Amino acid sequence: MPSAGGGTRDGLANGRDGVDFGEYARHDAVALADLVRRRQVTPAELLALARARAEAVGPHLGCVSIDDGDFAEAHLARGVRDGPFAGVPLLLKDLYAFLAGTRISNGSRLVRDWTAPSDATLVVRLLAAGFVPFAKTTSPEFGLNVVTEPVLHGACRNPWDPAFSPGGSSGGAAAAVAAGVVPVAHASDGGGSIRIPASHCGLVGLKPSRARTPVGPAVGEVWSGLAVGFVLTRTVRDAAAVLDVLAGPEPGDLYASPEPGGRFADALDRDPGRLRIGLLRRPPHPAVRVHPEVAAVVEAAADFLDGLGHAVEETDVPLDGARFAEAFLAVVAVNVARDVAWWSRTTGRPADGEHLETATLALVERGRALSAVAFLEALRTVQGAARALGRVFARFDLLLSPVCALPPPRVGEIDQNGPDPEAFLARNLPYVTFTHVYNAAGCPALALPFGRTGAGLPVGIMLGAPLGAETRLLALAAVLERARPWPRLAPFAPPPR
Repeated sequence: MPSAGGGTRDGLANGRDGVDFGEYARHDAVALADLVRRRQVTPAELLALARARAEAVGPHLGCVSIDDGDFAEAHLARGVRDGPFAGVPLLLKDLYAFLAGTRISNGSRLVRDWTAPSDATLVVRLLAAGFVPFAKTTSPEFGLNVVTEPVLHGACRNPWDPAFSPGGSSGGAAAAVAAGVVPVAHASDGGGSIRIPASHCGLVGLKPSRARTPVGPAVGEVWSGLAVGFVLTRTVRDAAAVLDVLAGPEPGDLYASPEPGGRFADALDRDPGRLRIGLLRRPPHPAVRVHPEVAAVVEAAADFLDGLGHAVEETDVPLDGARFAEAFLAVVAVNVARDVAWWSRTTGRPADGEHLETATLALVERGRALSAVAFLEALRTVQGAARALGRVFARFDLLLSPVCALPPPRVGEIDQNGPDPEAFLARNLPYVTFTHVYNAAGCPALALPFGRTGAGLPVGIMLGAPLGAETRLLALAAVLERARPWPRLAPFAPPPR
């Protein structure tokens, strides 16, 4: 199997026997699919390498929660779809990623070992593109945490330093991609859950526009339109190419995202032109302060973009950050209360402290206590973020900000099952204060690697765009990737068994 640095097909195919995984891990998903098309490697060989890497790093990083190896083997036996990613191994997130006949837990003892009766539309499209799912990645309970440490599966760790968290809620996906298990992993984002782990693990994390990717067929929206599904990747090229296969409406959609006007992959070769970029230095929430190491990375990015010829100017989003955060939490609480009630009926297990973590249960109780009028008032406040961002985007093409106000936390710092749910929520706030406004507005936002902490952990920057303007984000991201290439993999070597 040739690569940019040489190598042979045998060197890749024998990875399960202990041969170096470096060649496999150096390729992104687009490159692996090309090798399959040219018959320089087989889907079975790629699957063997991915599974071997998962077996090697999984016990140390806690990134894989459910093994779907039987499905993958049967899928290969039937023959993978002849799509643009034919034969490329994939991990699904253990959160509503329904793959018929396989188990899912949503990171919760309430749901554990439930078998999906049918496929989610997003999964249907991933399969049609030729991806081969073989396991599910660890998620916090119901995706409600900025770290990934569910009671059911245990803590997920950052491959850059296992003492730290990879973030959440797509923490297992991020850890697996950064550790070289797969080049692409399914992820989802209801308040920052793609972008936060991308920042912590040195990955590309695109949250697409609302309704850009499907959420059906079982529901018309997730978290009242706040959440969207996509993937985490190591390259901008993979993010664009996967968006091309996932984007588009499905029958009965409640929303429509603006048409992109062409392939997203074509944006990578497009000159973004001289952009007006608004710099957000101050967090929307008045109680949050940006850590100096994070601020330094964002300032460096602003200077770099200015040096490329873009017009960078400081601005703010006209938003009452404290009121917005409280309303956002109320909308999430009502949705979680409804979801937990459904799962309780479906599994026959009570929604109590034996089956739910303490912060989850507190959020359920908060949602149950909210009146319909109070919920609609909160929803209206959340939706007001679209107007606020719209006024800013009338002046700027893109916005630049931190992803998170703080660097990655240590494992154990943010406990969803701790004794104080309010303290848990307060610890989450610095990690979502910049991200969740884009979920509220439905606008796309992209996390990119750009710096490191003094301890060597990745710190990303976030670029936000108006609704439907993913091509603008991808065009600039491709420029940054070429001008400031980042490490493709974390330097994680699993200890010998």
